Amino acid sequence: MAQHQPKPALLILAEPLLREGLQRRLTEAYSVVEATSDTASPDQPSGVRLVLWSVGGTMPAESLAHELLQLRERWQPAPLLLLLPGEAPYPSDWLLQLPVEGLLQQAQPDEIPGAVATLLSGGRVVELRPLMARSAAATETPQGLGIWLLRSGLEQIEREQQRCQRWLQQSQGVFSQLLLRGRVRELAMARRLLLWLWGPISLALANQPAPESEAGSCTAITVRERTAAGVWQAIQTRLVSAIDGGLNNHSGQLMALEGLNSHHRRDLLLALISQLDLVLLRLRQDQVRGEALEQRWQELQPELRRLSLRAMAGDYVQLPQQGGLLKVADSLTAAAQLDGVDPELPAALPMLGALVQAQPLLVEGRLLAPDEPRALLQLEALISNWLIRNAELISAEVLACCSAWPELRRYLLRNDLLPTRNLERLRNQLNAQQRWSTWFERPVQLYQSQRQLYRLEAGAIAPVMLTEPRDTELRQLSWGQQLVTLALEARDALAPQLHSALRQLGDLVVVVLTQVIGRAIGLVGRGVLQGLGRSVSRG
Repeated sequence: MAQHQPKPALLILAEPLLREGLQRRLTEAYSVVEATSDTASPDQPSGVRLVLWSVGGTMPAESLAHELLQLRERWQPAPLLLLLPGEAPYPSDWLLQLPVEGLLQQAQPDEIPGAVATLLSGGRVVELRPLMARSAAATETPQGLGIWLLRSGLEQIEREQQRCQRWLQQSQGVFSQLLLRGRVRELAMARRLLLWLWGPISLALANQPAPESEAGSCTAITVRERTAAGVWQAIQTRLVSAIDGGLNNHSGQLMALEGLNSHHRRDLLLALISQLDLVLLRLRQDQVRGEALEQRWQELQPELRRLSLRAMAGDYVQLPQQGGLLKVADSLTAAAQLDGVDPELPAALPMLGALVQAQPLLVEGRLLAPDEPRALLQLEALISNWLIRNAELISAEVLACCSAWPELRRYLLRNDLLPTRNLERLRNQLNAQQRWSTWFERPVQLYQSQRQLYRLEAGAIAPVMLTEPRDTELRQLSWGQQLVTLALEARDALAPQLHSALRQLGDLVVVVLTQVIGRAIGLVGRGVLQGLGRSVSRG
C-alpha cells in the first residue's frame, strides 16, 4: 500500500473567528498548528512549513515591522504570509519593503489556498488592493505661494487631459480625434514647460519637491520560482496582461507606434516579448558574464528586431506592388534600418544580470534579490521601456516603408493614415519631436540626472522618471546642447539672488507703505479733523 505524504503544517495567527474560517478552508490540504505555548517555545523543534498572520488595520507600522522580524527569527525558514484589510493605513511602497514572502491585502477567500501553495513551492505572492487612495492633503506640510501656484496649474492641466481622454473614447469622427490628440499633446507640452519654468523657483520658495501625480492602483505579483527564469515568467505574464488591456498613449508625446492599427500594434509588442524570451534563454545557455554578456546582447538586437518585424507582418502575407505580388515580411526587413541604437536606453547589464544570472539589483541604494517586489517592479519598468522604444524604432521604419507602398497602409496603418497628407504630416511631426528632444529635452534630463522610461500599465503607456548619474553622457554633448545646460545652471544660480532681491523689495514696499505713506495719510486726516473741529466751535 502506498504511504500517504504528511500534510504541511501551517501556523495561523488571527482573531478567533477569522482563524476558524481560515482553518476550515485550509484544513483539507494542510494541517493547522495550534498557537500554544509549546509551539511558541524556542526550545521545541518546529515542523511549521508556513506562518499565516492576519493583521487588523489599527496596528502601528513600527509594531507591525517589529512583530514580523520576531516571527521571521522564530519560524525561519518557514515563509510568512501576511493578510491585511483594504483600509489598512500603510503606504504601498512601505508594504513592498516588508520581509515577507506573501502579502495579500483585501484578499478573496478563494485566493488564500493558491497563495499558500505558491509559497510552499518556493514562490512569492503580492496582492495589494487599497480601498481608496489616501488623501495627500492630510499629510501635506504648509506650502508657499510658489508650490500652491505650481500645484494649481498642474491640477488644471490634469483635469483637462482627463476630459480630452474621455472625449477621445467617445469620439467617432477622424477629424475630431485628430484635434483631441493635438490638444492632449499641447497639454503635455504645457505641463513640461510649467515644471521646467516654475519647478526650481518653487523649490527655492519652499523646501518641498515638485509634486508628481500618481494614482493609487492595485499591485499583483506572483513568482512561482524564485530564480531568474521564474522572475522573467512573472514579468512576462504581467506585460502580456497589460498589452491585452489596450495601449492608450498617456506618455504625453506623439509615438510612431500609434500609427499602426490596434491589431498589429499588439502583435508587434507580443512578438518582441517572444523574441526577448528566446534571447534570454540563449544567454542563459551561453553562460556569459559581465561585459561579454552586454556585448552579446547588443549583437543580438538587430536580429531580434527583424524577427519581431517579420512576426508582426506575417511570413506568408503578400500584397500587390507595381503589378506584382510581394511578400510583406521580406520587403519590410530588406528596406528597414534596424541597426540603430537608442541613446535613451539605460545600460542593459543590470537588467540582464538579474534576468540571466539572478544577480541582485540596485533599487534606491539597496541591493535586492530579483524576486523581491520592488526589484521585480523596477525590472518590469526597464523591460517595458525596452519594449516600447524598440517598438518605436520598428514602427518608424514601417511608416517610412508605407509612404512608398500605398497597399501596405491599408494592411498595417490606421484608417486615418491612408491619405498621403496625413501620413507625411505624422512623419514630419515625429521628426520635429525627435529634433526637439535631442537638442533641448535630452540635455535637460542629462543635467538633472534623469532618464525617462515608458511603462506598460493596464491599458496604457505611461512615462516614469528614473534618477541615475549621467555625467559621462553629459560630457559627450555637442556645444549647442551644452548651451542648454549652461542656461539651466545660470538660472539655478540666479534664482536665490532673485528670490532674495524680491524679498528685500517686498520689505522695502512694506516700510514705505506703513512708515511713510501711512503716517502721511494719518497726519493729513488728523489735520482735516482738527480743521473741522475749529469751524464747528466758531459756528
